[in-house]
Amino acid sequence: MMFPKLFSPIKIRDLELKNRIVLPAMGTKFTRDRCINDQIINFHVARAKGGTGLSILEVSSVHAPSAPGHYFSIAEDRFIPGLQRFNEAVHAAGSKTAIQLWQGSIAVGADPNAQIIVASDMPVSPEYTIPGASRELIAELVECYGQAARRAVEAGFDSMEIHMAHNYILHSFLSGGINRRTDEYGGSLENRARFPLAVIDAVRARMPGGMPLFMRIDAHDDYLEGGLTIEEVIRFCKWAGERGVDVLDISRGNIITAGLKYEVPPIDLEKGFNIGNAARIREETGMITVGVGRINDPALAEEILEAGKVDMVVMGRAQIADPEFCNKAREGLVDDIVRCIGCNQGCYDANERQDIPHITCLRNPAVGLEAEYELKAADVPKTVAIAGGGMAGMELACTLKRRGHNPILFEASDALGGQFILAGMAPRKAEMKDAAIHLGKQAQKMGVDVRLNTALTPAVLEELKPDAVVSAAGAKPIRLNVPGADGANVFSYPEILRGERVPSGHVVVVGGGMVGLETAESLIQAGCKVTVAEMLPEMAADLGTTRKIIIMENLHKAGVTLCTNTKCLRIQPDGVVVDREGSAETIPCDAAVVAVGAASTVTPELEEAAKKLGVPYYAIGDTVKPRRAIDATAEAAKLARRI
Repeated sequence: MMFPKLFSPIKIRDLELKNRIVLPAMGTKFTRDRCINDQIINFHVARAKGGTGLSILEVSSVHAPSAPGHYFSIAEDRFIPGLQRFNEAVHAAGSKTAIQLWQGSIAVGADPNAQIIVASDMPVSPEYTIPGASRELIAELVECYGQAARRAVEAGFDSMEIHMAHNYILHSFLSGGINRRTDEYGGSLENRARFPLAVIDAVRARMPGGMPLFMRIDAHDDYLEGGLTIEEVIRFCKWAGERGVDVLDISRGNIITAGLKYEVPPIDLEKGFNIGNAARIREETGMITVGVGRINDPALAEEILEAGKVDMVVMGRAQIADPEFCNKAREGLVDDIVRCIGCNQGCYDANERQDIPHITCLRNPAVGLEAEYELKAADVPKTVAIAGGGMAGMELACTLKRRGHNPILFEASDALGGQFILAGMAPRKAEMKDAAIHLGKQAQKMGVDVRLNTALTPAVLEELKPDAVVSAAGAKPIRLNVPGADGANVFSYPEILRGERVPSGHVVVVGGGMVGLETAESLIQAGCKVTVAEMLPEMAADLGTTRKIIIMENLHKAGVTLCTNTKCLRIQPDGVVVDREGSAETIPCDAAVVAVGAASTVTPELEEAAKKLGVPYYAIGDTVKPRRAIDATAEAAKLARRI
């Protein structure tokens, strides 16, 4: 067995877990009525079958008036039967279970019908202030937590976790950066801890003596003046341990500051970035501790556990990307693991985008569709010609091959990966390049017919006579159509990211989307002074919040000048002439880089050739419209199940 420490059992009170891997509570958007459904069950069952030791059902409301519709609830007895069904299914699949008890404070605000409860008075407009929770409401919430624990026991959970982080109500009371009360629930740490400790007492009182209690808590507060220090957290954890908490699940981050980047850490943050905090808390409390923070590699998890830094590890997005992560790691099939790359496009960003109904994954488009997307062997194997070996083309080819089809992948260049290889050349994004290379190797390993340095043309199609034709030809950089755009001092963003040409001095980047800002970071690393000119009123409008926070922070620290509402009119040898909020001005510079996005590589000739052959023609990914990589792999996964 590979990774013996990671896959060794651990006993907590009467509960024995078969390994040290936790599938944590993660927001999924799988419900609209607070009820358990097949979608959430299928999601957890897939990971239970995949070998996880403990499956934690995501934040579940304990208080009915403040329960938002898009989260699960345990606030009423009517939810018990659904929760029982969840437990029966996950237990049968081989995993132990827990539920995360939660009252969301300001996080419930996305549902206009949910009551917002705050620790202390919170002005939201000149006319209205949300009042801090009254003593009567605090007592009501304590009882609600206790009743939720009773229901969790009746529903058959093996353990439960109290959520005491991320600006939710218990963290809001505990943190001096949020709690401004002047009564017995505010001021000193002892006072701020009064309500959270009462909740622990109420929960523990409704639990069997042999059932372990977990607590998720931030290691400290980030970017929050007067917030929790790690010393305060350690003191509180000791008190919690005395009241019956068995396991500390050490998280980080909050939703009201840039500390949000630590809640669902993107690719920009170092793997295992929070383990040092967890190790210190474990050492000073002597309690069983769970480590969290971009742990997506079994070797890293093994190293952390062997070093005695923590006792268990959260591997959440790692198991979103590959539900078989645990089984593959245990069996030594490490090269077959589909790795989470921290792009956050399908998990965290899904909670910000109305066009994504629930979480998904760039690397695993079957998330939330586990039943519908179960692969079925093709009734009639078909030869499918695919133009383009980027992420869409590779995802399509691999899935078709698994179904028994004969995909032939044509790539005009000498390597697979397409735009994702280029994306992985930006600062801190090497994992994206690695993922593209890995997928290409997997395609070849499973026997996909890959033809490099070979364009798919009508002549090739006429000779091949496939059963279907798919264009996944991707996109190419847009050429800026202004005077001077072809000057010797003008560079393209691919040249910068690949290091093919490197300007010096003051550089103006035309385009302030993701590509433009990542190009700006590359130029900073090359020693350039940088100005970014963006015609829209917002920089990084195409970036999710967590990645945007980090990139904007880095640009600010580096002294990059960011100009919005600034349209490029022409490029001269000595500068870039722009229209800035209606006025023409020149930004002096030594070079300019065009990073205004990409345009589809359209293939009407392939569509016409397919028509002549009388076979279906499909287009996916950026060939249809330049978008995020997650859209490309999603379309590929869907099409692969239709053919």
